[in-house]
Amino acid sequence: MPLTPDPAALELPPEDMKALGYRVIDMLVDHHIRLKDSHPAETLSRAEAEALLRESAPVGPSAPEAVLEELDTKVIQNTLFPTHPRHFGWIPGPSNFVGAMGDLIASGFNFCPGLWLEASAASQVELVAVDWLREICEMPEGAGGLFVSGGSVANLTALATARRVKLGFEFADAVAYCSDQTHRSNAKNLRILGFAPEQLVSVETGDGLRLDVAALGQAIAADRAAGRRPFCVIANAGTTNTGSVDPLDALADLCAAEDLWFHVDGAYGAAAMLTEKGRAVMKGIGRVDSLAIDPHKWMFQPYEIGCVLVRDVRWLPPTFGEQPEYLQDTHTDDDPLSEINFGDYGVQLSRGFRALKLWMSVKVFGIDAFRDAIDRGISNAERAEAMLREAGGLEIVTHAQLAIVTFRYTREGADASELDRINLAIVDGLLADGYAFLTSTRINGRVVLRLCTINPRTTEADLQGTVDLVARIGSEA
Repeated sequence: MPLTPDPAALELPPEDMKALGYRVIDMLVDHHIRLKDSHPAETLSRAEAEALLRESAPVGPSAPEAVLEELDTKVIQNTLFPTHPRHFGWIPGPSNFVGAMGDLIASGFNFCPGLWLEASAASQVELVAVDWLREICEMPEGAGGLFVSGGSVANLTALATARRVKLGFEFADAVAYCSDQTHRSNAKNLRILGFAPEQLVSVETGDGLRLDVAALGQAIAADRAAGRRPFCVIANAGTTNTGSVDPLDALADLCAAEDLWFHVDGAYGAAAMLTEKGRAVMKGIGRVDSLAIDPHKWMFQPYEIGCVLVRDVRWLPPTFGEQPEYLQDTHTDDDPLSEINFGDYGVQLSRGFRALKLWMSVKVFGIDAFRDAIDRGISNAERAEAMLREAGGLEIVTHAQLAIVTFRYTREGADASELDRINLAIVDGLLADGYAFLTSTRINGRVVLRLCTINPRTTEADLQGTVDLVARIGSEA
């Protein structure tokens, strides 16, 4: 005889659980099938969102079907979809259905791989998936890491490790270096770690918006002469602005000579190491002390999943490990690496099973499918560049690299401020039209537009339609 559900136990009858689950899956599949025929971005003003969704917490129950209907009409229909094949803004998150099912399973079984004792097999899956990324990025045996929420926390974890290994607890005179194209999460993370803003030195970029090694060397020498203590260089493997990659091999040489920690923010671009073109521009990435990589970008996983790798995984437990009395049952060996407690490897003790979606996706599709999908993204940016050149009125600002191309609408006789206005108007015009979505940035002080073409479901027709629309909106702005 089935048990009567107890509302106070937050239970539904089995038949209601199944109905809810089937309805959710139907919603997801229908959304995936229809996505290419929908708008990539719908957004609300804050006032509209407040009017639509503000309410007090309901006191009594509601039918699950009614809640799903409200979710669909009020939330899903007013969303920017990073999975859309014509979402070219920032760095999209193309995702994939198998990965989404991995997240569903991870949540449904409520795995918590913070401690080996509570999730030994799940922790082993994470070890395996992390090691796949280590091998892709050509880091040595003995390197390792863990999955985190994304690139920001991956960078934070790496920089916290660098601070402990290189500086201990005395860092008032320490200096880190980055380029003027480095993701601002790194500046934020150093502030979180207690560094003053002036302890991060931004070094100019040279050709291709890449970190100038000679200028970096001069900055290090000047700081040493001034009695400061250089300790870390933060390089880029695929910048958000343009996809540029710093000269990693030369930077590795410099860091080795100067005894500096070498961190590479590869949150976006490091996954391109799967491809021949990616390996060609990232020579030296395996020489890093630490690396950030985001599988929810170019390995097509649902948010959230980032990864931090360090050259010697034994650096992590002394940086993050704690052994309070209430966890005494979880440490069964004097060697902290015998059974992995990922809670000692990073900031989180309670943490989700992020590895599952990546592990399932690679198992289902095979790593060659990911390699081909990344290659497609790189080729699509190159196709888009050719289309932009042919469109008329559009100039290339930075060539297609790692699936990003930047460009600018031009008009004879218009000054710089007028061209900035026109290009910003194009972003607004695209959002209003609904066919495609892209974002702007600034390069050398100028407003430019950018296409990030990493979605493997993007077609040549999607690219051509977007370029044609950009040219038309620009001509009318």
